[in-house]
Amino acid sequence: MKRNGGKSPALSWDGTEGDGAPLYAGVKQMILGRIQSGEWPPRHRVPSENELVSELGVSKMTANRALRELASEGELVRIQGVGSFVAERKGYSELFEVRNIADEIKARGHLHEAEVIVLTREQASPDVADGLDLPIGAEVFHSLIVHSENGVPVQIEDRFVNPEMAPDYLAQDFTLETPNSYLTTAAPLSGSEHVVEAAMPQAWECKLLVILPSEPCLTIRRRTWSFQNTVSLARLVYPASRYRLESRSGKIGAES
Repeated sequence: MKRNGGKSPALSWDGTEGDGAPLYAGVKQMILGRIQSGEWPPRHRVPSENELVSELGVSKMTANRALRELASEGELVRIQGVGSFVAERKGYSELFEVRNIADEIKARGHLHEAEVIVLTREQASPDVADGLDLPIGAEVFHSLIVHSENGVPVQIEDRFVNPEMAPDYLAQDFTLETPNSYLTTAAPLSGSEHVVEAAMPQAWECKLLVILPSEPCLTIRRRTWSFQNTVSLARLVYPASRYRLESRSGKIGAES
């Protein structure tokens, strides 16, 4: 994603929304206005949380929520350590389609297997609570599953789930049905947010994936929504030698 080398134009906003609307909604509308007018074209770098705080006088929490929701709605692409950018109008959603890993593996004619390492209820840490829009310490469901293809581990799925959206989550047999498949039925998907980054594996991840500490991994952090409610927060870890992201759009081949 190419960064815009120029400085973003000064932002102006009167800080009011009327009708009791929250401040983050006003920040979202300001950003959307710049995008829809064409002032901020696709791939344009939008102001960071700190820049929004400084220029608009809002809190960091307000700025974060505005950017987060715009990303979940497909208006922005957030890249860890780089920034937020105006999404391309075409092609972006295809790359980050929320797919079921079992279906991907079976489509290749291979055998999918799942090993459930953790399936329990916990108290939400500050990071998990923020990701699920819940109070710190609230009850959440936690699953840790290793997915294998033809007996070779290809993905660690570390997922936290909002109990209100899937109250029977802990009663499922995730060796027979993936969390993705179950949640799609329990809380139909209406939006998602993805952050992709390269990372070296932690020691416990090396053991589960049966890889060396020197093997780089691809990590996808995914949040999903069902209408206005956050359903799950997942961290998906893939050995780089066993997985790649792929997308294709437009016409393929020459026209006859």
